[in-house]
Amino acid sequence: MRAVVQRVSEASVTVAGEVVGAIEGPGLAVLVGVTHDDTAAKAAQLARKLWSLRLFEGPDGEPGTEQSCSDFGAPLLVISQFTLYGDARKGRRPTWSAAAPGPVAEPLVEAVVAELRELGAKVETGRFGADMKVALVNDGPFTVLVEV
Repeated sequence: MRAVVQRVSEASVTVAGEVVGAIEGPGLAVLVGVTHDDTAAKAAQLARKLWSLRLFEGPDGEPGTEQSCSDFGAPLLVISQFTLYGDARKGRRPTWSAAAPGPVAEPLVEAVVAELRELGAKVETGRFGADMKVALVNDGPFTVLVEV
């Protein structure tokens, strides 16, 4: 599994003019991609990593990356994105063959969300397979790639 993680001060997902998920930060906007050999165990591992990854300043404004979402209950907006497994090394048009098909990917993205909630996270989501409009304010900017 692959995730693009952005530290945000706010983020939302809109589908057909309706806001389907939104967070007020500080928090994380997380784009999640699934490939063919991913499993529920990898989904749980990704969730634990997202919940404990130190991407925020300390409680007294200490610079650096001293705190994780779990340290102060920061919310997460999790959005499925098969294009994270796009391959544009050849030609001018990406291929999507490394991305898992919907029936494989959707339950694994849902497993990430379920595990995060089990850990105590406040999680909002996009809508799997929908044409989503994602709006966010990247705080930093601060973006990392996480693979499990």
